[in-house]
Amino acid sequence: MSRNKPKPPSRDDTAAGRYVIDGHVIAAGRVAPGLHIVATPIGNLGDITLRALATLAGADLIACEDTRVTHKLLDRYGIVTPLTPYHDHNAPAARPKLLQRLGDGAAIALVSDAGTPLISDPGYKLVRAALEAGHPVTALPGASALVTALTVAGLPTDQFLFAGFLPPKQAARRARIAELARVPATLVFYETGPRVAATLADLAAGLGRREAALCRELTKLHEEIKRGPLADLAQSLASVELRGEIVLLVAPPEAEAADANDADALLRAALTRVSVKDAVGEVAEATGLPRRDVYQRALALAKEQDHGATR
Repeated sequence: MSRNKPKPPSRDDTAAGRYVIDGHVIAAGRVAPGLHIVATPIGNLGDITLRALATLAGADLIACEDTRVTHKLLDRYGIVTPLTPYHDHNAPAARPKLLQRLGDGAAIALVSDAGTPLISDPGYKLVRAALEAGHPVTALPGASALVTALTVAGLPTDQFLFAGFLPPKQAARRARIAELARVPATLVFYETGPRVAATLADLAAGLGRREAALCRELTKLHEEIKRGPLADLAQSLASVELRGEIVLLVAPPEAEAADANDADALLRAALTRVSVKDAVGEVAEATGLPRRDVYQRALALAKEQDHGATR
């Protein structure tokens, strides 16, 4: 009498579609088909959203940079979704297979080793290919070393430029810094421990005396933030070997001070359109000059104009 072989457990028969928080098992429904870009913690595994956990648990497959790294996160929360590697080295071969799975109606979560995928991590070409093929692409926001560093650096955040990693070779690195020197925004870089001293030295030489911040191991046990002028940071870390993930931030260049001739020209033009009070407000904001000084010049120019008109 023949016996049917026992059916191997499927994801629906095991702990699939579930995640665990502090011993509490939480059911996660199946995720809608498509590519889901899931941000994961940059260090502290507690920095994960409930939506991210539900998506990772309910997806059919998780594409990740390093399966060993992602397994640590999944094990923490009792998630058993299958993993497949997707990184810079295997992307050309792995991408068509992922697109085929998407075409078959699968729900695939894309994660990086830490933080938000595509930010100095693989994924851009996969997202673009998925969109071109007509597959839904959904973002699940969360941790990002870039944004985290900006919030604690103490530098202007109204405008910033993320420049990623600077070139490893000094000549190319200095050339890139020169290109960025006049960007009117806080500059943000990622850097490795072995290169950070050389990078700081080149930044100080190329950007001058600007305020800066070095953020290392953000959200982790040995989190460290150093702030100060670029030259001081470069000097203090010249012979120090740092480890871990590092974000460097540099303040924008100071605006060149407007001279009296610039202010006078702007005031003359403004006084033909608006009152003295409004002209002073416009020019003070445009030049950064003290309002009191601009007001005195406006009065003098207004008198000159009145005197000329009565001749």
